[in-house]
Amino acid sequence: MTGLIRARVERAALQANLRTIRACAPASRVMAVVKANAYGHGLLSTALALAEADAFAVARLEEGVALREAGVRRPVVLLEGVLDARQLAEAARLELDLVVHQELQIALLEAFRGPPRLALWLKVDTGMNRLGFRPQEFRGAWQRLRRLQPESSRLRVLTHLAGADEEDGSYTAEQLGRLQPLIAGLDVELSIANSAGILAQPQALAAWVRPGLALYGVSPFAGRLGSQFGLRAAMTLESTVIAVREVAAGERVGYGGTWRAPRRSRLAIVAAGYGDGLLRSLPSGAPVLIGARRAPLAGRVSMDMIALDVTDLPPVSVGDRAELWGTGLPVEELAAAARTIPYELLCAVSQRVPIELV
Repeated sequence: MTGLIRARVERAALQANLRTIRACAPASRVMAVVKANAYGHGLLSTALALAEADAFAVARLEEGVALREAGVRRPVVLLEGVLDARQLAEAARLELDLVVHQELQIALLEAFRGPPRLALWLKVDTGMNRLGFRPQEFRGAWQRLRRLQPESSRLRVLTHLAGADEEDGSYTAEQLGRLQPLIAGLDVELSIANSAGILAQPQALAAWVRPGLALYGVSPFAGRLGSQFGLRAAMTLESTVIAVREVAAGERVGYGGTWRAPRRSRLAIVAAGYGDGLLRSLPSGAPVLIGARRAPLAGRVSMDMIALDVTDLPPVSVGDRAELWGTGLPVEELAAAARTIPYELLCAVSQRVPIELV
């Protein structure tokens, strides 16, 4: 692949992570979450690599359209559902599954006169307080949807865990405690567990699981790596050294001159910046790999470039490869340095970064 910066995504790693998730939830079907451009990994190529998943989940209608146009025939679930009659008609035409989380969506379905082939997921809010019917609204919503979709296998229930990554699991227990009375006596398939729930909350496993971050080989838990759960990092974000320069002791580097050379130093300038999705909040000292050696960031991330202090490394030349994160440098570590979460780094990879599935 040409280009100074590129993202390499390993098909074998994605598939291995899917197998690991199945091993963690052997009685569950897997709904692979590929929203937000598959967490920066490439929507279409990722879905095709994960063809053995039982279903796919996306956030928006446009993502579902793209999957169908690429030939994906597995069930595709719209996690945010639809918001008007036009979207509903398009979803029905493409036979997309709909999450129903508010009264407006039930009213749209009741007024719809298209083909009655939609599979529905009734979302109940057990404590996330974003989307979903509150527990006291659940039975009424269920009864209205049952009249619209009498096939029991095509009306399901899901909820979203707000604290599955918390070690003690107490909030997950609270959420499950709110859910169980609602579904008592119903013949219904459930989906509860996200990545953290699959890996650490076995009580949340149900007929369906919805892995996102874990599919990409990344840990959803602060302070832990995906490799600790048998996962393989799927993406390597790499770029190129475009200049090497000497600076004298005391000289300042980059916007604002926030890094000052403590001695005569050698810098490698790498073609990567916040225009590519590298976060500006990465501080001086954050690591980047040159060859197999770590080089600390020197100064601020700019739009197209970063400077690395390579004074203590073997000679670095223009054209050398730099790994921003990947198999040699976990994205979890970069996220911790930037005081954020791996999700943000992965999803921030910009459209000008070409993605190659290998």
